[in-house]
Amino acid sequence: DPDSGDNGLLLYSLVNNQRSEFDIDENTGQIFTVSVAGKTGTFYLEVQAADQGTRRLTARTTVNVTIDSSSSNNIVVMVLNQKINVVERNSAGLKRVLQDKLAWNVYIIDVDSSESERKARSNTDVTYVKIIAFDDANQEVPAEDVKRKLREQKSKIETELEAIFSASVTAEIEETPADSATPELIATIVLGVLLACTLTAFLVYVVITKKKKRY
Repeated sequence: DPDSGDNGLLLYSLVNNQRSEFDIDENTGQIFTVSVAGKTGTFYLEVQAADQGTRRLTARTTVNVTIDSSSSNNIVVMVLNQKINVVERNSAGLKRVLQDKLAWNVYIIDVDSSESERKARSNTDVTYVKIIAFDDANQEVPAEDVKRKLREQKSKIETELEAIFSASVTAEIEETPADSATPELIATIVLGVLLACTLTAFLVYVVITKKKKRY
């Protein structure tokens, strides 16, 4: 908008935003994800820009966002000691802080709670935020590099998030135990135990049968 003052100040919004997959930064117009885990397809978002003049003028456009089913090994999970609805409400600020401190393009893929099945989303004080970072060449930054930088900038990130959340914030990295058993490994162990039990029972049966034949 070439106008000056309030007539040139634009605020952006999503029109008829009844779903919770996306949100928009009202000052920059930047669209970001809130919760798209397990979802695929094309989403059609109607975006409105409105100036702040006395006779408010608006313009609208449609943004198509396509989510594919490809997965990434470079997704990093942050654990915040905040309620999920509070984190969702401040996602734009969280994204801004992470981009500033990590010096990469950071995208929030999903915001979830350990008790997300509860209807009262404000009951849980722990929220998991899945992020992925891209460098200036638009290449995924390896997860280990993201984790390393998060650890280096931890105190600065927490300080800035405290100003946004108006509360004490701890930001940890969720680590997957190296020795955690995968479903495939668990299935193999269970099948091995069952096979051993079956073989033992069969051998006992053979021995008992032979003894009976002797007598």
